[in-house]
Order: sequence, then structure tokens, then C-alpha cells
Amino acid sequence: MQDTRILGLAGWSGAGKTTLLRALLPVLVKRGLRVATLKHAHHEFDVDVPGKDSWEHRRAGAGEVIVSSARRWVQMHELGAQPEPTLAQLLRRFSPCDLILVEGFKHSPHPRLEVYRPAVGKPPLFTTDPGILAVASDALLPAPHPRRVALDDIQAVADCVLDCARPLGPTLALLEGRQIEVLPN
Repeated sequence: MQDTRILGLAGWSGAGKTTLLRALLPVLVKRGLRVATLKHAHHEFDVDVPGKDSWEHRRAGAGEVIVSSARRWVQMHELGAQPEPTLAQLLRRFSPCDLILVEGFKHSPHPRLEVYRPAVGKPPLFTTDPGILAVASDALLPAPHPRRVALDDIQAVADCVLDCARPLGPTLALLEGRQIEVLPN
């Protein structure tokens, strides 16, 4: 995943992060990119269906279950008493791709695009978060502000995402607190 780039989407609940992501993905894929997404959930969730064999395997005590077909596969891992994986640990699990878009992990220092809508009634995050490199908004922003793109101009948002996405390797080093050696040109 040497050429993989990463960018997060940040914003208050209700700002439209998932809506933007749903509109953005087909545009990026049409541009020839292999895109992966990572969504952090703050609540209990399940991708399985009660009564299905895989659900029964987990209910019976399997710590990990893989379901596979000719079209897709999924791996479910029960954490039990283990801590939740870090963003860096999860990013390392992806197959090779061109771009990883992360929704959530707002307290992590990875590079992010803020989705900001004043109608949500919350202040913009970029004023206190140096990890926010640009803002997609339906309003003008208070100065000073990072790069702004119109939230409803999906092509401009896609351009901004590609401009702001950062290489995965240095981002992992940042997330893991490792020093990054900068080589001379």
C-alpha cells in the first residue's frame, strides 16, 4: 500500500458526512481510484443477521467468523475483553487501494476534511483542530479559514479530497508516534 493516501471526514453529527461520502464515492471510482472506507461507530453494532449460520457461530463462542461467497467476503472479530483497535491498527488491515476515506476518529491527528453546516448549530471544528486541511460547507466561513469548497459541488469536493489526502506511511508514523526520517532530495 505504498501509494495509498488517506483523508478523514470530520464534522458534527448531522452535518452530512455520510451523505457526502455516498455522493463522493462514485465520483472517485469513476476517476479510476480504488477507494476503501473506514467508519468508526460510537455504539454497539452488528453486520450479521440473527438466525444465520455465521450469527449462530458467533453466538456459540467463535471469536472470529469469515463469511465468503463468489462476490464478497467479510471477517467479523469479537473483541471480548480486548481493547478497541487503534486507527493505525485498522488502517493496516486494508487490502491495497489508492485512497482510504475515514469517517470518525475525530480525536486522531490524521488529515481531515471538515463537513460544516451552520444549520447544525455547532461551531466549526477547523478553528481549534490543526488536522483539518479543508472545509466543505454550504456557507461562507469565518476568517481565517483553510481551503473551502462548496458542499454541493461534488466534483470540487472530489478535487479537494485528492489534493488534501496524505500518504498512508507518514500518517501511520504520526498515528503511532514514530519519528519520520526526511531524506534529502
